[in-house]
Amino acid sequence: MHKLIVVLGILLLGAGLVAGQTAPYRVVFDLTSKDSLDQKAVVRWIREVTTPNPNAEVEVVMYGKGFELVIPEKSAFLADVKECLANPKVAFKVCQIAMKNNKIEKSQLLPGVQTVPDGIYEIVSKQHDGWGYIKAVH
Repeated sequence: MHKLIVVLGILLLGAGLVAGQTAPYRVVFDLTSKDSLDQKAVVRWIREVTTPNPNAEVEVVMYGKGFELVIPEKSAFLADVKECLANPKVAFKVCQIAMKNNKIEKSQLLPGVQTVPDGIYEIVSKQHDGWGYIKAVH
C-alpha cells in the first residue's frame, strides 16, 4: 500500500510539473496583401498576442505586396508598426525576391525591418521549428 501511495504521489507531482510548463508562444504571420484590412489585422493580432503574453515571439513575413506595410510612404499603419518594432520579440521580415520583383530597395523600408532571401522558405522554416502559422486574409 505504501508503494502505491508513493507511486501515485510521484505521478501526480510529475503531472503537476508538466501542467505547469507551457509551450513557447511563437507565431509567424504570412502577409502577402497590400489590402489595409489585412495589414490592420496583422498589427492588431500582434498586440493581442504580445499584450497578455510578453514572452511571445512574433514574426511577420511579407512577400507579394505585403511589404507595403513597412514602407513609410505607403503604410497606413506606420505608427503601429513602429510601436510593434519597439518590442524585441517582434520582427518584420520582407522577402528579397518580392523586393526585386517590385524594384524595392532596403533603404525604402522602415528602419528595423529585416529582409530574408525567400519569404516562403522563412515561413516553412519557422513551421519546421514549431512556430504557429497564420495567413493574413479577410
